[in-house]
Amino acid sequence: MEDVLQLKYIVGSVVYTFLGMLILIISFIIVEKITPQNIWLELIDKRNTAIAIVAGAYVIAIAIIIASAIH
Repeated sequence: MEDVLQLKYIVGSVVYTFLGMLILIISFIIVEKITPQNIWLELIDKRNTAIAIVAGAYVIAIAIIIASAIH
């Protein structure tokens, strides 16, 4: 039982989770800055479905990359 639930694995998982979330947020902010239109404005005010799909796909793709890099 001691080998299954070691503290270092739990702490490592928590640290990598927050690190992955931080990288995801920073990368989305960078994409927001380099795109010609404000993604948030297009999503909320203009309800642009195409940009919503692209933004969602981007977040999923970055999350998969981060998860595989951490794993």
